[in-house]
Amino acid sequence: MKLMYVMALASLLYLPAKAQTFMTRNGKVNFYSKTPLEDIKAENRQVVAAIDLGKKTVALTLLQKNFLFEKQLMQDHYNENYVESDKFPKAQFTGTITGNVGTTPGTYKVQVSGNLTLHGVTKPVSAPAEFEVADGKVTGKADFKVKPSDFDIKIPSLVKDKIASEISVQVVAACTALSK
Repeated sequence: MKLMYVMALASLLYLPAKAQTFMTRNGKVNFYSKTPLEDIKAENRQVVAAIDLGKKTVALTLLQKNFLFEKQLMQDHYNENYVESDKFPKAQFTGTITGNVGTTPGTYKVQVSGNLTLHGVTKPVSAPAEFEVADGKVTGKADFKVKPSDFDIKIPSLVKDKIASEISVQVVAACTALSK
């Protein structure tokens, strides 16, 4: 009987563990500034994202220079004058998930809260998020607003009317399981 107990316990240890950590290097962050004078849109499709369902954590990092704009001049001004990409090359978010995200297929509505570091300034950010579990992937989505002034991003008075005081940000990251 003791031998059967040891064998049963050993077989449980060798069962494949369900992956709890998911990652991508191709996440997407868009931002949008709408004013009566001009709309500004940019997209970055080289976002590194990690989601740990066991620990209920999420992390994102991106290079500022990977944002692509409709007009090259906008991209140059963004990198040189506003986010100062040479001085502050990355933006990062690390946070926690409040609410339940299961490993079974489905869509889970949660809250994500953490710290966003942009332009060398770290501020707390909280937003509703959605995690979809399907086909061995976890796709996280969130929309939130960022005020450039909160991150010491100076907007010259000459163009102040062309840039919104709050920028809409959309994050989508389709992450696959890391191998154990």
